[in-house]
Amino acid sequence: MDPQTFLSTLMLLIVGGNDTTRNSISGGLLALLDNPLEMKKLKENPALVTSMVPEIIRWQTPLTSMRRTSTRPVVLNGQEIPEGAKIIMWYLSGNRDETVIPNAASFIIDRANPRHHLSFGFGIHRCMGNRLAEMQLKILWEEILSRSMTIELQGEPLRTYSNAVRGFTHLPVRIVA
Repeated sequence: MDPQTFLSTLMLLIVGGNDTTRNSISGGLLALLDNPLEMKKLKENPALVTSMVPEIIRWQTPLTSMRRTSTRPVVLNGQEIPEGAKIIMWYLSGNRDETVIPNAASFIIDRANPRHHLSFGFGIHRCMGNRLAEMQLKILWEEILSRSMTIELQGEPLRTYSNAVRGFTHLPVRIVA
């Protein structure tokens, strides 16, 4: 690899392996706190962790977008895209597409087809750490549920000011054992 490609790949791995997971944890917690009926479902049936994890990743959508370069001219929904055009895939928009995901604006931990989202990309551009991220979230939530904790929001969450990472700089909570 040339130095620029190497540096870009390294940065992608650092962001992909750190920022996305920790922001999915925070975003998932906030989604559960904002949707107490979903939290109740989870506490009554901890096996829902398996379908909740991909719903968290879809709902939180930790990366905002990814840029690509078209390799040939195409027409997409009537829009001509020439070869060499810089195009953006907006993950959050795709993950809220009501024509693909029923009731997409709602956080539903027992959603049918929960892994049907774009947060990990698609095809040859699919995240190589997707299973690790899902496993980390699954273990975390299994451990939280096994401890019968109550987690309460203690203030206003502050979002990260970024055009690349959709996350949090501050999520004040209180944990009651």
